Amino acid sequence: MSGESTIAALSSGAVPSAVAVVRLSGPASGPVLAGLIGGPLPAPRRASLRRLRRPETGALIDRAVVLWLPGPETATGEDMVELHLHGGRAVVAAALDAVTAHPDVRLAEAGEFTRRAFLAGRMDLAEVEGLADLLAAETEAQRRQAVAQADGALSRRIAHWRAQALEARALIEAGLDFTDEDDVDERAEAGALAIAAALAGDLKRALDDGHRAERLREGFRVALMGPPNAGKSSLMNALARREVAIVTAEAGTTRDVIEVHLDLGGWPVLILDTAGIREAESLAEREGVRRAIAHGEVADLVLWLDPADGGAIEPPSALAARPGFRRVLSKTDLAPAGRRTRGHAFTVSAATGAGVGDLLEGLALAAAEGLAGGESGLVTRARHRAAIADAVAAIGLAHSAKGSELKAEHLRRAADALGAVIGAIGVEDVLGAIFSTFCIGK
Repeated sequence: MSGESTIAALSSGAVPSAVAVVRLSGPASGPVLAGLIGGPLPAPRRASLRRLRRPETGALIDRAVVLWLPGPETATGEDMVELHLHGGRAVVAAALDAVTAHPDVRLAEAGEFTRRAFLAGRMDLAEVEGLADLLAAETEAQRRQAVAQADGALSRRIAHWRAQALEARALIEAGLDFTDEDDVDERAEAGALAIAAALAGDLKRALDDGHRAERLREGFRVALMGPPNAGKSSLMNALARREVAIVTAEAGTTRDVIEVHLDLGGWPVLILDTAGIREAESLAEREGVRRAIAHGEVADLVLWLDPADGGAIEPPSALAARPGFRRVLSKTDLAPAGRRTRGHAFTVSAATGAGVGDLLEGLALAAAEGLAGGESGLVTRARHRAAIADAVAAIGLAHSAKGSELKAEHLRRAADALGAVIGAIGVEDVLGAIFSTFCIGK
């Protein structure tokens, strides 16, 4: 990668802060550091306190701790430099201005340090995705899931499965070298198909996980539904403990779906405030109702609000028949005297807070039950699921194919499908989408 330009970026958190870390990677990293400190490079991988100056003027930038990290044993596989500066905005700006004054240095793009680590073989694609998930993790359960993938849990399993597919293919191809000896060819094919059958069983078990790992990564989805003015937006604000949704006395205020992320007992919960269900007249409200029903159909849990002050309606039958459907009596502070609750899992008043704590506890329990096991699940993304399913299909075709050559070809396709998960082959179309989710300095 010596032909690469050298990149630089702030790789620590937002400034101002106590310390800010500016990172460089690429062939010009060493010369840039030598210019900043006005002398020879410090000992590799040892922190040194140095004065940083602009090479062209000698103007002092800061006193900083510097690290010289010669490649290839670095995070990116290239020469790297870290400048640990005082975390003021002007200090960081001056340092970045000084390093990018070098003609071979430019500011990094989003995720470019990680992209270079991937291209240098320091990380595979599944580990990159795990790192992205770790940076985005909002709850303890998501952190545990992401750190396992970033540490190679999925990669090791995929590599093992891919090796089995390649072993099965190699056995069949070895049998082709003994076409004059039928018994050798048959034994090789039988051994290969036995390996492939066991592999297919492992792959199917990985897929048969109720999508728990994906749901953990994305969050347990809870849709607040019901008629207009049932108190959905008020309840969302009460659950979030902040003003997320607009609340007015006018029916039909909510048109689009509003989302808020909660951490309930370490589990990620996504609350969706949806449009009130009724026979809408305007095009905008009709679209809001359509979206509300669509979100309710895929939510892990639907909370149907029946307002205690009147106006309750029956939910669509398809929603009411779902296992994750619960009725909630809302606006209990406005309930007529003597009103009794019937068939309601919860009773709440967003205005007084009554019942909100019980509802939060219920949501935490539902999320724990729905997402349990997701931390140890392997398939965290639809991309993984599609690739593993392709491998299963290819193994099935290998079993039914006529002729050893076709069987070997289908097993090659199975190995290639698994290889795509870790970036061994055919990943150019997904690289941009993955790295765009990273911050500039990662």
